[in-house]
Amino acid sequence: MPSWQWQPSDHHRALGRIMTAALEAVDPEKAVLNSLHRQDDTLHVGGRTYDLSQTDRVLLVGGGKAGAPMAKAVATVLGDRLSSCIVNVKEGYTLAPEEFQEMSRHSACPIRFVEAGHPTPNQAGVEGAEQMAAALQGLTERDLVICVISGGGSALMTLPAEGISLGDIQALTELLLRSGATINEMNAVRKHLSRIKGGGLARLAQPARLIALLLSDVVGNPLDVIASGPTVPDTTTFEDAWRVLERYDLLDEAPQPVLSRLMAGRDGHLPETPKPGDPIFERVHTLVVGSNDIAAARAVEQAQEEGLNSLLLTTYIEGEAREVAKVAAALAKEMAVSDRPLCRPACLVAGGETTVTIRGQGKGGRNQELALAAALALEGWEGVLVASLATDGTDGPTDAAGGVVDGGTVARAREKGLDAAAYLRNNDSYHFLQATGELITTGPTNTNVNDLLFILAF
Repeated sequence: MPSWQWQPSDHHRALGRIMTAALEAVDPEKAVLNSLHRQDDTLHVGGRTYDLSQTDRVLLVGGGKAGAPMAKAVATVLGDRLSSCIVNVKEGYTLAPEEFQEMSRHSACPIRFVEAGHPTPNQAGVEGAEQMAAALQGLTERDLVICVISGGGSALMTLPAEGISLGDIQALTELLLRSGATINEMNAVRKHLSRIKGGGLARLAQPARLIALLLSDVVGNPLDVIASGPTVPDTTTFEDAWRVLERYDLLDEAPQPVLSRLMAGRDGHLPETPKPGDPIFERVHTLVVGSNDIAAARAVEQAQEEGLNSLLLTTYIEGEAREVAKVAAALAKEMAVSDRPLCRPACLVAGGETTVTIRGQGKGGRNQELALAAALALEGWEGVLVASLATDGTDGPTDAAGGVVDGGTVARAREKGLDAAAYLRNNDSYHFLQATGELITTGPTNTNVNDLLFILAF
């Protein structure tokens, strides 16, 4: 269950149960098992059937923060038919030893989990992606590839295009992360610098049949944005990628090989990523098995069970974290004063993914920054809480999942000699919330379906 450093109230404990219910609703292993069924030699996936008696080889590949439990679910169903298994996961996000042993017992082939870097790619991720690409060589129409994809897959499955080095990708990733670019914009760039993103994995797997099981971490679940869409047509172009760098004033800082490739593609000297209608997708079936809206809906149900009037506002939250925080605080105040849009006790739930434009030198993540900004907006108000949670359990480059604040947070901080506004200016939400004891910690959840925002009034 999510925890806080300081002794929580009954309201905080209820909030912890709400968060736990939301996370359990998008458990990756259960999500895959709910979508993948086998009856003798017939495999059922999302309304389609596959005849395993007419299948020579079954390969399992993929990547993402939820890759390990998703792969374990596939092995539970098809382990005796697996001829290869390579999945890239975030460092520390592999299975527990006993779970790995159980998965291995189900499997007819060695299981390889490659622990790779996130959010900045590393050499391990490249090596794992190279192993996947090698495994997909020489397949026939009688082979079946199952690909498990979840949030973080863009960084974890890095296979640079010709002329692009890992160092180029690392430098560009850092620039994009600091720029405030959305995940859609970041992935538009990354897809045009990769051999595996933007439909690249589907191209590598042809002519085999391909089933892609996705746990979405992107607002609205656009298939070509989730993990940069390795198994689906790409709706973006080299021109789009160039414009992202232009929009965020990165043309003078981006590595020259990146600029050269994007210019060559923009000018028609390189082939585009595969687009809708490309025949390589005729034998591909892509299915979303878990998403933010499922987690948010379950949070609303649990809030009702806790005796709170509850409402799901939206799962399309985007924008600067500190600006979204002002809206969250405004909603909390409205409920506290006017019982709108819900009568107290109340819990509003929202989902999505904010961004942070980094200007300071501090440490934090978008959920922690949202919480700190909300604390400033709520200063002096009683009977209100705002909490922001990264469903993967790690918010930005920290060991926290987010933060929970109330109308007394800023005053308590002041008693400790802390200036909340100064911490926000320095993008140092982690150390502020650590000092006030209002970090949310879950540890790795092995799932990833964007962020959840909770606004409570009592």
